[in-house]
Amino acid sequence: MMDASLREQLARIFAETTTIAVVGASGDPSKPAHSIPRYLQGQGYRIRPVNPRGGELLGEPVARSLSEIDGPVDVVEVFRPAAEAPQIAREAIRVGAKVVWLQLGIESQEAKQVAEAAGLTVVMDRCMGEMHGELGLGPGPG
Repeated sequence: MMDASLREQLARIFAETTTIAVVGASGDPSKPAHSIPRYLQGQGYRIRPVNPRGGELLGEPVARSLSEIDGPVDVVEVFRPAAEAPQIAREAIRVGAKVVWLQLGIESQEAKQVAEAAGLTVVMDRCMGEMHGELGLGPGPG
C-alpha cells in the first residue's frame, strides 16, 4: 500500500513526464522490460529504448547508451541489475533526467545517493506500469 505523500510524488512524476528512457528495454514480449514500456507508450508517453544491441523497438530507434539519446529525457526507467544502477544514475544526471526509476526488484542505495545529490527524484523497487494503473491513470499493464 502507498502512503499519501508517495502517491502524490508518483502522480506528479507521471503528470510531468513526457519522455521515458528505458535502460535494458527488451525485444522479448514475454519480459516486463518489453511489456511495461509498451504499456506506457500506449498511455501516451514517448519511449526511448536503451540497449547495447541497438536496432529498433516499439517503433523507436534503440540508443546503445543513455548518452546517445538526443533530446530531453524526463525519466530513466531501469531494467538492469542493481549493480549497474549507480552508473546509470550518473548517466541520467548527464542527460538531464529528472527521475531515476528502478523497476520492481531493483534497489541501490548508491544510485539513490548519487541521483538525489544531483537533485533527481529516485523511485526504487516499483513497477512503473503497475504504479500508473494503481494511481488510476490508466488500466495498468495487466
